[in-house]
Amino acid sequence: MSRIRTAFFLLTTLATAVAGLAGCKGPPPTNSAVIAREPNRLLWGDTHLHTSYSADARQLGNLSADPDTAYHWAKGLPVVNPYTRAKVQLETPLDFLVVTDHAEGLGQAEWSSVVDAAERHYAPCVFTTYIGWEWGGELGSDKIHRAVLMNEGAEQARQLKPFSALDGQRPEDLWRWLGETSSRVATDFIAIPHAPNLSGGAMYPDLDSEGHPISEAYAQTRMRWEPLAEVTQVKGDSETHPALSPDDGFADFEKLPPEAGEGKAEVSDGSYARTSLLRGLQIGQSVGANPFKFGMIGSTGSHTGLASADEDYFWGAAPGLEGRDFSAQGLTAVWAEENTRTSIFEAFKRKEVYATTGPRIRVRFFGGWNFDSKQAGKADMVTVGYTFGYPMGSELKKAPEGKAPTFLMYAVKDPEGANLDRIQLVKGWVDADGQTYEKIYDVTWSAGRERGPDGGLAEIENTVDLATAQYVNVEGAAALNGFWSDPQFDPEQAAFYYLRVLQIPTPRHSLYDAVALQVDPKETGRPPTIQERAYTSPIWYWP
Repeated sequence: MSRIRTAFFLLTTLATAVAGLAGCKGPPPTNSAVIAREPNRLLWGDTHLHTSYSADARQLGNLSADPDTAYHWAKGLPVVNPYTRAKVQLETPLDFLVVTDHAEGLGQAEWSSVVDAAERHYAPCVFTTYIGWEWGGELGSDKIHRAVLMNEGAEQARQLKPFSALDGQRPEDLWRWLGETSSRVATDFIAIPHAPNLSGGAMYPDLDSEGHPISEAYAQTRMRWEPLAEVTQVKGDSETHPALSPDDGFADFEKLPPEAGEGKAEVSDGSYARTSLLRGLQIGQSVGANPFKFGMIGSTGSHTGLASADEDYFWGAAPGLEGRDFSAQGLTAVWAEENTRTSIFEAFKRKEVYATTGPRIRVRFFGGWNFDSKQAGKADMVTVGYTFGYPMGSELKKAPEGKAPTFLMYAVKDPEGANLDRIQLVKGWVDADGQTYEKIYDVTWSAGRERGPDGGLAEIENTVDLATAQYVNVEGAAALNGFWSDPQFDPEQAAFYYLRVLQIPTPRHSLYDAVALQVDPKETGRPPTIQERAYTSPIWYWP
């Protein structure tokens, strides 16, 4: 056994033993870049990853990267790439991972292996595994797949067989099974819609699977099982689209081209997070419950068994596929008390999570009625946020007389990555007639720029050298903090607010390929540079 493996084995064994005796909360690390004290910790993981146990992964050539390989990679141990056969290793390990092989074609022996691997690699306080799978439901030709995970371990998992599209094609079928099974085996589940951008609008519809208007019961059931949404992954970004948000200068980000052949790419309100959140407000106003009140996460969705989301170290969506059309993203960030199944699952349920397109950007977001601008830069900002307000994923109730929502926020760059360009606040709301609106506000940005006469903020300089795929980290800021109060607040109108944090421009993975192959970057057909980003879960206001 190598020194790395021996050290990790001893560490995880000791951590598991200590956790069993005393728990593993401890004092979270401080963040000197913006604030001094943090009451909880930031954990990073992937909630959607396929291994050689998925039939489509095997068809594409992944014959060796099994669940053990996936966990070894996520923990930072060396593994063999199933396609290139090269030794590869993740430089910065993940904190948690959900292996979600397709339930369709997953036999009992493979399911037992999935369960055993998750139990074998679970090390409370150090590395968390969840037992999960992917449900591959379709409505006609529309893909409405969900990644499913459970909060309990092997004892409960061995009492069930993963629900597949062969057992039911409708989301309502899945939810019914989740309810029955949860009661029968004493476990809880979360189902996460993924790649909504390729669903043809069916992921967040205005009608149920029978073609009836969405009811209060439908809305409540959906939110019971689906509190999260995957808004960015290897098959493209699903936050919004230029056709849906024409006034958003950053909407055209990592859209999977039609020639990639991955599902329906037509633009629809029900295919993107922002318009789906707006649709949720409309339906909630009509029936009294919001069916699309979801938090935002990112995942890879990779079929290589390797959760790689770094542009300069991207191993593709699946072995054998042309990689340039796919995206090196994303990751799920979780604010939790400790690195355990229980703590992370609770954070999932309360939606205190956010998505990034790969970089480990640190973000905080609080809403309340009495924050002020001075609190944004103080050492106790996070304590103030929790004490007098609500974190991302929360809901603000009926507004006090004469008050508008106020928000505190900060963002810190990936310690190994690029500086930050700006923090934007995205607001969506619905009026009394059911008409929806959206607006984007630049709240805070790096030094050296002022708003123009039209109120807009100039683009930050792009320092990427296309000949070398290198950039200079002199533009932007290492950290940003801000305060914002809604200048157009109407206490009678339901609304949501979320943050979008932008990095400075950096090389896209296809540019690294172009430099390596010594070809013109234009030959890739993809942008040579991108602005990586983070999306927080919203904070909602409900009259």
